[in-house]
Amino acid sequence: MKAGIHPEVKDAVVKCACGATFNTKSVKEEIHVEVCSECHPFYTGAQGKAKKTGNIEKFNKKYGFNKEQ
Repeated sequence: MKAGIHPEVKDAVVKCACGATFNTKSVKEEIHVEVCSECHPFYTGAQGKAKKTGNIEKFNKKYGFNKEQ
């Protein structure tokens, strides 16, 4: 690496809108984020489990075909 052209890497504090904080390395000393792993629905398991119906099930439902037949 060439000397004098790279920014200085510092310890940074990341602050989320939910109030969670954690430390990392960055060129900034403080970083503000809206969503973190503490409050994001994907990581907390609070996201809705949307059941996606496949094309075959949609076709069978549309045309009245049942599995019992």
